[in-house]
Amino acid sequence: MSTNDPKKPFQMIREFTLADWFTLGNAICGTGAMFSIMTYLQTGLVTHVYYACWLVLAAFIFDVLDGRIARWRQKTSVLGRELDSLADVISFGVAPALIAYGCGMQGLYDRVILTAFVACGVSRLARYNVTAEAFSQDGQGKVKYFEGTPIPTSLLLVGVLGLAASQGALHQALWFGSVSIAGFTLHPLVLMFAVSGSLMVSRIRIPKF
Repeated sequence: MSTNDPKKPFQMIREFTLADWFTLGNAICGTGAMFSIMTYLQTGLVTHVYYACWLVLAAFIFDVLDGRIARWRQKTSVLGRELDSLADVISFGVAPALIAYGCGMQGLYDRVILTAFVACGVSRLARYNVTAEAFSQDGQGKVKYFEGTPIPTSLLLVGVLGLAASQGALHQALWFGSVSIAGFTLHPLVLMFAVSGSLMVSRIRIPKF
């Protein structure tokens, strides 16, 4: 006869801490940003580009708050760290790349660079999680520095795109125009994503405060 108790409903949700709910807020804002830029592509209303940019900013605020709340309540977990990384991939990796695409960086080279940017962000977060896990197992406490620039720095790129949108610099009017290489299009503005991605996977050490 089985003596196993049935699992409680919503067991996973019951395990979430207050900080985890703020992390979910980060992911929700990032998802909203992607929907907003897709709406812009459908309607052509530049207001939706602004919505997308502001939602990435809101995601950043949630990202800052979840860390502060976790330290304040002294409740951190492996679940929370993984949840934070997944949310960051959405809000500061995929969403900025889609916003750039929506603003006009749609050439073949643009798409390659934007895809590489997301891949760099994912790699950066994976490396950080492995480092944090190693510190935890060695009993050395928390990670004291970031290796490579943190993925939320992509908020700066989103800010540039928001400014460009406010000045009507979208699609054919994108700053620095476009160039054709071997029959395929590259918008030089997309190179800021190449630089950002490279810095994320670099060995630069940035103190963590």
